[in-house]
Amino acid sequence: MNTTKTLKPLGKKGQWRKRFLALFGILLIVAIVAGLWPDPITVETAVVRYGPLTVSVLEEGKTRIRHRYIISPPVNGYLRRVDLRAGAPIEAGKTVLATIQGEPSRFLDPRTRVEAEMREKAAVAVSMQRQAAVERARAVLDLAKKEFVRADELLKKDTIPVQEWDAAENRVAVLKRELHSAEFALRAAEFEVAQARAALKHSVSFESGGDDFIEIVAPVDGYVLNVYEESARIIAAGTPIMEIGDPRNLEAEIELLSDDAVAVVPGANVSIEQWGGEAPLRGQVTLVERGGFTKISALGVEEQRVKVRVDFLEFPPPTMELGDRFRVEARIVTWHGEEILQIPIGALFRRGNDWTTFVVEDGKAHLRKVEIDHNNGIEAEVISGLSPQEVVIVYPPDNLADGDSVATGDK
Repeated sequence: MNTTKTLKPLGKKGQWRKRFLALFGILLIVAIVAGLWPDPITVETAVVRYGPLTVSVLEEGKTRIRHRYIISPPVNGYLRRVDLRAGAPIEAGKTVLATIQGEPSRFLDPRTRVEAEMREKAAVAVSMQRQAAVERARAVLDLAKKEFVRADELLKKDTIPVQEWDAAENRVAVLKRELHSAEFALRAAEFEVAQARAALKHSVSFESGGDDFIEIVAPVDGYVLNVYEESARIIAAGTPIMEIGDPRNLEAEIELLSDDAVAVVPGANVSIEQWGGEAPLRGQVTLVERGGFTKISALGVEEQRVKVRVDFLEFPPPTMELGDRFRVEARIVTWHGEEILQIPIGALFRRGNDWTTFVVEDGKAHLRKVEIDHNNGIEAEVISGLSPQEVVIVYPPDNLADGDSVATGDK
């Protein structure tokens, strides 16, 4: 006799239990997978963009009075004690810098008198040359002023770019400085003529004794920079007594590394910083010397340096005056571009001989080779490998690899 068992269908309670167990198993698997799945790496990002880019070099330097004048007697004689000290103000044609008293014997013998006559003629020739230089500088400045007036009118009509107006303004400022320098040189040449003539005059008046004297008067307005001879004594002609100069005729002398100086050209813009005031002063490179020199750094390393001379286009307020050999820092522009595709330096790193970066696409980091050119230590010019508005990772962590998921943390 066959006995057949008939399976009873599950009730609603059994069906729900089965479904619950299946759902629980799925959720358990999902939880295990989610727990083992790597978390996205949080990174900082930046956008590749167009913008102005300026490359500059920053170096220390010192101020320097461009035209310095060494005061010396035109003849042998007895120097009276010098009362002036370094820093004392002087006035052209009024301040007596030194007094030379005659010796018992004559100041000049026949041969020296002939030499003095030749020095007078040479001084007169130099004075005439300086006069011509002043007239030439004044004519060039007048022309530059007229060009600036025309540029100013054209700028008001929006017919010329602002850069041309700035160039015309800077040219007027530089030519004013050149005219001032030429006038300074003319006054110094006239002083040389006066000294030479004084020597000839006293060659006769001192024959009977040393009762007469020569007063050396300041040739320019300014200050005493250094006093070399302050005690009364007999000195020879040409012995330096003191050094004077006009602080209005000031420039900065910057000592650059030779490889940095190669990229600097006359006319480059300069920002003069750390001079004692809050706001930097504008300047312009006037000369890059063609001879270098060796200097030992603070670390004992030999460096080849080149002197770069910078003209001041702005001066401190009257309450804050710069003097001779004051410390400054100069930021010299070596390259500038307006619409430059650029990327933060922190987003770049080396892979072999190539520059690479991580680009964020669809939440993943992708390694990209790029080519760069100019950089200022903060931003770099992109030549190829990136497009505008692409997102790159700044300061990528060491554990980041190509294809990893990332979570951006933009500032």
